[in-house]
Amino acid sequence: MFSITVRDHVMIAHSFRGEVFGPAQRLHGATFLVDATFKRAELDSDNIVVDIGLATQELGKVLAAFNYRNLDEEPQFAGINTSTEWLAKYIADQLAEKVLEGALGEGAHGIDAIAVTLHESHVAWAGYERALRTAG
Repeated sequence: MFSITVRDHVMIAHSFRGEVFGPAQRLHGATFLVDATFKRAELDSDNIVVDIGLATQELGKVLAAFNYRNLDEEPQFAGINTSTEWLAKYIADQLAEKVLEGALGEGAHGIDAIAVTLHESHVAWAGYERALRTAG
């Protein structure tokens, strides 16, 4: 399996519901280093996984939609515990939509999977990987 990874970051505020979260039930900030990995079994006709510039650009757009925001106040996150794991899935799903819409170029239609990892710190991170079925 071939892969490329692009990286960005996002700064958010949020709170959690549930005793398991302890002090994180209160409003707090988080800065995540975000890695998005695009995977495919075969390279495209240009011998690449995906255009790295477009992948970087589209990851930036996905993150810009909630960067510097209190997720507790954003309608798309209403009533959701926006855990690191859940945010990784959300970002992966948004990137999958970008691929399906053609925003990462026609060659991207051969991508088999997208994996997103959110690094909370140098010692803790969480991720999500999803299959991607496209027309190409």
